[in-house]
Amino acid sequence: MRVSGFDWDDGNRLKCQKHGVSVAEIESMFRNNPRVAPDLKHSSAEDRLIAVGRTPAGRSLFVAFTLRTMNKRRFIRPVSARYMHAKEVTAYEKDSSTSQE
Repeated sequence: MRVSGFDWDDGNRLKCQKHGVSVAEIESMFRNNPRVAPDLKHSSAEDRLIAVGRTPAGRSLFVAFTLRTMNKRRFIRPVSARYMHAKEVTAYEKDSSTSQE
């Protein structure tokens, strides 16, 4: 998925940082090839996606986001972010090792 960058404003920046995740961590996770899937449970107003992955420091993140097009360029707009729970990390690691075999 080709994107030009991130779409941040005070609203989504504060909501993403609510759980202690920094903007830099979110952006670095996206640069580290996260797994992306549709978020079918949320938002009928726009297509939502979820991404799970790790930051370069090894922190496991879960990020809900949407894609926005502005001036014919696509941007990632994070909606919320949090660190993954222990069970989610275990499942992520298990899936990662299975998909690399």
